[in-house]
Amino acid sequence: MPHSTDDENRLEQAKDIVINSIGETMDLYGINRSVGNLYGTMVFEKKSMTLDEMREELQMSKPSMSTSVKKLQEFDAVKQRFIRGSRKQHFTAEKDFFTFFGKFFSQKWKREIKINMDAIEEAEVLLQDILNDDETEDTVREQAQSVMEQIDHSKTYYTWLGTLSDAVDSGEIFKYFPIPESTESTKK
Repeated sequence: MPHSTDDENRLEQAKDIVINSIGETMDLYGINRSVGNLYGTMVFEKKSMTLDEMREELQMSKPSMSTSVKKLQEFDAVKQRFIRGSRKQHFTAEKDFFTFFGKFFSQKWKREIKINMDAIEEAEVLLQDILNDDETEDTVREQAQSVMEQIDHSKTYYTWLGTLSDAVDSGEIFKYFPIPESTESTKK
């Protein structure tokens, strides 16, 4: 029996290492680390989890757990599941990182595009007023023209980013960057 217990401890340690890295990675992208740890924990669960089970597993408060689940639902990283006979809400994690990647980054990129394109449109109105005003001083006109050129370059980037986002959403990106069949560790 001692060997079995040792194996179980190493198994839990291995999962904790990966869960920690998922939490750290999500933190890099602006998602609270505890939300990332919750997602990582749920990835390894074979069954759905209730908020109480999540709270117990991660030692977080129920309101904090509920907020974390809602955040993960925004990215379709967690889905609510119906379990016959249970009055509690059950949740499962999206275990396919390719699907999660696509939804997560596509939403982030679309938000970036909207924020910046709205700002560009507003700035262009002001810059056009400066450029169209016959009384604008030459130095100000030159600066406005320079800013307008930079904005045009930015619009090219946001158009490209929108195309990339659409390719991720549609799965077209996988034509150019196919999903590998498996990794060496799964072949052993």
